[in-house]
Amino acid sequence: MEQISNKSVMKPGIDYIGVSVGALIFNSKGEIFLSLRSQKAKNERGHWEAPGGAVKFGETLEHAISREIKEEYGVELILLEQLPAQNHLIPKEHQHWVPSSFVSRVKGTQKPKILEPDKCDAIGWFKLNRLPRPLSIITKLDLKAFKKRSRVSR
Repeated sequence: MEQISNKSVMKPGIDYIGVSVGALIFNSKGEIFLSLRSQKAKNERGHWEAPGGAVKFGETLEHAISREIKEEYGVELILLEQLPAQNHLIPKEHQHWVPSSFVSRVKGTQKPKILEPDKCDAIGWFKLNRLPRPLSIITKLDLKAFKKRSRVSR
């Protein structure tokens, strides 16, 4: 008799704490790049966010965010500064992530485009005082940390 494996695949952020990265990408006008999470996204569907993704085993945070942005938007980043890690708790979806985000800009004159439409419905550049709604939990936390850092460094 053949035995069938009962092992299920454990999912980061759901079955154990997930480690992720994000990018606060700014252009020369001081606008931030945001993406609208699709209905097929892992969480916070229909929310605007500073893009990012999960860190793979053995991958550095810097490599993870560079890889994620290249895969999803086709651009290379210049990482300027790393923000402190956050507690990204999504109680309604029973998820727990620990992300670290990077303040960055796009290298050269590359233009982001949606390469993974199953994850993202729209993209755009927005002034910090005219952000679309709703924003993801982590984007709100990262923007708060970014603004606090900016006030302290003056």
